[in-house]
Amino acid sequence: MDRIPSGNPRLDEVTGGGLPANAINLIMGLPGTGKTMLAQQCVFSNADPQRPALYLSTASEPFEKILRYVQALSFFDPAFIGNGVVYDELGTTLVKHGLAGVGERVKEFIRDYRPGILVIDSFKALSSYAASSIEFRNFLYDLAATQSVFPVTVLWLGEYEESEMASAPEFAIADSIIELSNQRFQKRSANFIQVRKLRGGDFLSGSHTYSLSHEGLEVYPRLTGVGEHAVYSPDRERASSGVQALDDMLDEGYRIGSSTLMAGPTGVGKTLMGLHFLFGGVDQGDHGLMATFQEDPTQLEQVLHGFGWSFDTEGITLKYRPPVEVHLDEWVYDLLDTIERTGARRLFIDSLNDLESVADDPSGFDESLYALLHRCSRNNVSVMMSYEVRHLFGVTSLTDRAASNLADNVVLLQYVPAESIMYRSVTVLKTRGSTHDLRVRPFEVTPRGIVLTDEPR
Repeated sequence: MDRIPSGNPRLDEVTGGGLPANAINLIMGLPGTGKTMLAQQCVFSNADPQRPALYLSTASEPFEKILRYVQALSFFDPAFIGNGVVYDELGTTLVKHGLAGVGERVKEFIRDYRPGILVIDSFKALSSYAASSIEFRNFLYDLAATQSVFPVTVLWLGEYEESEMASAPEFAIADSIIELSNQRFQKRSANFIQVRKLRGGDFLSGSHTYSLSHEGLEVYPRLTGVGEHAVYSPDRERASSGVQALDDMLDEGYRIGSSTLMAGPTGVGKTLMGLHFLFGGVDQGDHGLMATFQEDPTQLEQVLHGFGWSFDTEGITLKYRPPVEVHLDEWVYDLLDTIERTGARRLFIDSLNDLESVADDPSGFDESLYALLHRCSRNNVSVMMSYEVRHLFGVTSLTDRAASNLADNVVLLQYVPAESIMYRSVTVLKTRGSTHDLRVRPFEVTPRGIVLTDEPR
C-alpha cells in the first residue's frame, strides 16, 4: 500500500512508512489530545496546488477558528492557503439539509478541487444528525464509495473513546485507526499514540509517547522496537576512569562502549567519579557529555572550580533538565540526538534515581535504559551512571531495578567506620569480560580530586 508522510518522521516509523494513501484514516482521541494538530501537520506536509488538501469542519468548531489557531504553528505557510490547502465548512449544510446534504456537498468538493487529502473534523459529530443507525450506516457507505471513486487520502477526526471501537460502524470502514490519549500518573500526565488498525502493512505495536508544541506533534517511538538487532563492531580499546589507581583495579580502565554503574550513599563521591571520567576523557581526545537533573549549571560550576575544572572546557557538554520537566522517552531521544550532534564518546548520567522517578511505569524505565545502553554500546560510547543506595553503611544491595544487571561494570563507593574515624572506600564488584581487583581500597577527596590510598588516614 502506498503511503503519504504524516508530517512527523518518527510517526512514520510507527506506522511503517506513513499514513495509507487513498484510504480512510480515522484519528480518534478525546478533546485536547492533538487530533487537529496532527491533521494540520499532515495537510501542510503534503500541500500540492495541483491536488490540494481540503480541510472541512463540521459542527464542532468553525473553520475560521481552526485557521486562526493553525497560524501559530511553525509548519503553517500562508502561501499555501487557497493554493495547496483549502479550508471550508460542512456545518451549515449539516444543519439545513442533514446527512444527505453533507454527502452531496462532499461530492461537489471532490469534483471541484480533486483533492489529494480530505480532512473532516469532527467526523463523530455527523452521527448526531442521523435519525437512525441505519441512516448513518447508509451515509457511511455512500461517503466511502464517493471517496474511493477518485483517489484521495481521507482523515476522519473524532472524539471517540476506546469503548466505541466495537460499536461505531466507522471503525469497520476505516483502513487505519490511530488513537491519541492522555494518561495521568500521580501528579504527572503523558500523551500516548497507538496504531489500533492498519490494513495492508506492518507497524510498531504498543503505545508511544508524544508531545504537543508550536512545532506540532512530535512522536517518540518505543526504543525497544527500533533497530535492536543491527550488527556492529565493538571497540576493544580501554577508556581511562580518570583515576590511575582505579584504572589499575579495572585492568587498564573500562572497555570502550561499556556501561558502568557507580553506586554509593549520599555524598560519598559518585558525581566526582563521573567528573573524573569525563575530564579524563578530554585528555584522551574524547568529547564528554554530562546529563544531570538536580544541580543546575551554576551549582555544578562551583563544584568543578574547586578541583580546577570548568564546563567551559572544549570537549565537555552539559545537559541539565529538572526532573519535573522530564518525560523519559522524550529525554532519551533528545540525549541520543545530543550525542550524535556533539560526537560525544563518553556519557555521564547523574543520577539513575532521578531518571527512574520520571518513568511512568517500572517496566518502561527498564526498557528505555536497556535501549539507551544498547545504542551507546553499538556506537562505542562509554556510559557511566551514578546511583544512590539507601544505606550509609554496610551496603547489602544495589538497585531495585535491572540497572546493575544491564551494566557491564559495577563500582561500589562506601563509608567505612573505623574506631574514631570514618573513611571512604571503592570496590570494583563487576567487570564483564575482564579481570579486576576485588580489594576494598580507601580513597580521599583532595583538591586534585579522588586519590586512592593503601591505608585510611
